[in-house]
Amino acid sequence: MNRFENKVALVTGSSQGIGEACALRLAKEGADIILNGRKFDERGEKLIAKIEGMGRKAKFLAADVSKSKEVIKLVDDAIAAFGSLDILVNNAGLETKADFWDVTEDDYDLVMNTNLKGVFFGIQTFVKYCKSNKKAGTIINMSSVHEEIVFPHFAAYCASKGGLKMLCRNLASELAPLNIRINNVAPGAITTPINKDLLNNKKQLAKVLDNIPMSRMGKVDDVAAVVAFLASDEAAYVTGSTYTVDGGLTYHYEEQ
Repeated sequence: MNRFENKVALVTGSSQGIGEACALRLAKEGADIILNGRKFDERGEKLIAKIEGMGRKAKFLAADVSKSKEVIKLVDDAIAAFGSLDILVNNAGLETKADFWDVTEDDYDLVMNTNLKGVFFGIQTFVKYCKSNKKAGTIINMSSVHEEIVFPHFAAYCASKGGLKMLCRNLASELAPLNIRINNVAPGAITTPINKDLLNNKKQLAKVLDNIPMSRMGKVDDVAAVVAFLASDEAAYVTGSTYTVDGGLTYHYEEQ
């Protein structure tokens, strides 16, 4: 099923993990893909080959989305690459661990600039393009269960995702008259390179799994499937929502 035939999608932070899975899922269903990461390396080369092997077009644009000038240029260059842009997946993000009283301003700025500021101005650039061309658009932000539940020692990360939750809801109202939809996807514990240490720590992993009613880590494809739904016309009446992909973690966690 080619739900995204003749559509172009930009997926930030798509060199690996959830972003890679999202790019491949959208390409599999017919979209041409703009890939992104801080630098172009063998991961980007392999992804381009996979997507082109599906009969779709792919291009990698290097940019650091924590810097507003770079994220604005990224969106503009993505539009120029294939002549249009229909879907923006704001996947790039990071976290830093520290006791609250030890968080430095540099660490705080890095997290907030990557997870919230960069997303803000990337969306703004995309909206200006859609508005000036009287074009519908779809935006999916990769949030986290920690837009909803606590995560001690990750205060800046939680603040960034909480901000993303409110940004999504506010923009849903403001952008609906422009025929632009925006939603968040909130993954829980997903098997990705960022969770390598957790996966190698059996004691810590067991503790995490005890909080997940489905008793397993999520897969990147679990998240990509929800992103594809929200990007599609099947979600034409969905905006301002967060879709949680966590095996039941969020509400089980709150009940304890």
